Amino acid sequence: MSKEQRAKVDAILRQPRPEGPRSVDELRAGFKALMAQMIVPDDIRVTRTTLGDRRALHVEPDNGRRAGTILYFHGGGWVFGSPETALSLTGNLAAKTGFAAYSVDYRLAPEHPFPAAIDDTLSAYRALLDGGEGPSAIAFAGDSAGGGLAVTTCLAARDAGLPLPAAIVAFSPGLDATRTGESMDTKEDVDPIFTRQAVERTGAMYLAGADPRQPLLSPAVLADLTGFPPLLLQAGTNEILLDDSTRLAARARAAGVDVILDVTADVPHVFQAFAGVLDEADEALDRAALFLSQRVRADSTARTSAE
Repeated sequence: MSKEQRAKVDAILRQPRPEGPRSVDELRAGFKALMAQMIVPDDIRVTRTTLGDRRALHVEPDNGRRAGTILYFHGGGWVFGSPETALSLTGNLAAKTGFAAYSVDYRLAPEHPFPAAIDDTLSAYRALLDGGEGPSAIAFAGDSAGGGLAVTTCLAARDAGLPLPAAIVAFSPGLDATRTGESMDTKEDVDPIFTRQAVERTGAMYLAGADPRQPLLSPAVLADLTGFPPLLLQAGTNEILLDDSTRLAARARAAGVDVILDVTADVPHVFQAFAGVLDEADEALDRAALFLSQRVRADSTARTSAE
């Protein structure tokens, strides 16, 4: 937990960027290049597959897989990112828990705005259930926009009458399209990644004119979380989205949900991606793995794929 490690990460994230707004293609290429620097564990196997009607990566631990599945949703502001850019996160969760993970290549804005991403992630969850996975053996996880999808997909599943997963883990989730959290302004000077202007620009691509004041877009301020599974929300103090997590945690507590709000000092948005570089990242992933291991259970009543 050294200042030198945090300074190194901060410097990586503050590398000079082109002046002015970048095109969607430039945003996607820049994010891909950044995430290619992250360390992916060696002790995993990665195969390309499909889940529902979307491409996915299947990530399995090399040593002693346990019964259980993590359904993972990558970050990228609903505009960029892919299962490949999140592989340091899915790989570490799989390696540390022993569970296999599916990382879904959901459709991105602006080509496919809200609710396309939720439609795809809910379809992926249905595919796991239809394939014989019991809900008690499935956990949702995601980072940034994908952390938001972990929450909103659970809302959509509940609305559709589906059984809910065993647990949700969200790393620095985006949970408020109204952008009303105080940290949007109070943390802007210390956030090395985001500005209000930047997140409002990509957010507008995802909204495409939709009213942000609805639970599937702003669960931190509008969702009824009654009946939700246990939640682990991890965030850093150096990010403008911090209050997305703090407010969702308060709503969860008020609804009687088992929730852990895990805030780490002096680290940025989705700091867990820097596993192997930043001690706090490895420690946070250890805590997430413990949380999942304690809650995900093989379901002896799950249907087999032959039924």
